[in-house]
Amino acid sequence: MTGGQGAPTGTAGPANAVGAAGVTRPGVPAPGCALNRRLHLALEAADLVGVGAVRRRLRAALGLWGVPELADTAELLTSELVTNALVHTGQGAVFDAVLTGDQRLRIEVQDGTARLPGRRRDPDTCATSGRGLLLVEALADSWGVQLRGDGKVTWFELATIVA
Repeated sequence: MTGGQGAPTGTAGPANAVGAAGVTRPGVPAPGCALNRRLHLALEAADLVGVGAVRRRLRAALGLWGVPELADTAELLTSELVTNALVHTGQGAVFDAVLTGDQRLRIEVQDGTARLPGRRRDPDTCATSGRGLLLVEALADSWGVQLRGDGKVTWFELATIVA
């Protein structure tokens, strides 16, 4: 698995933030800076162990970004989408998380196949799979699938809780 947390896509590690006195503090994202609220990771084909690492990195990023209340739901839905991409396509996956300026978390999982996810079905009560997209539909504020020239992106969004 490769990628960077809290930095622009393609760079490793968190970006630096400028403190009140103009001093740069390593590892602290600057408030309101969209570039510091992005997590980009790539997983190799069949890297199911990497799914746990994605969850841990996402939880840490959400804490740094000041929205830890999204972590449980975001981790669960991310696990479903990343696992689906790895298991059902036989290829790797690219994971992106962005906290937008309006405090919406958008998660995207790209895979290399243009095959759309299977139709929703009612899994047997004893089935050990088949509920992933049902969970995404039930828990996400919005979600969808977008076909691209090199595959597809399955995404969901979660809004932060406004006090």
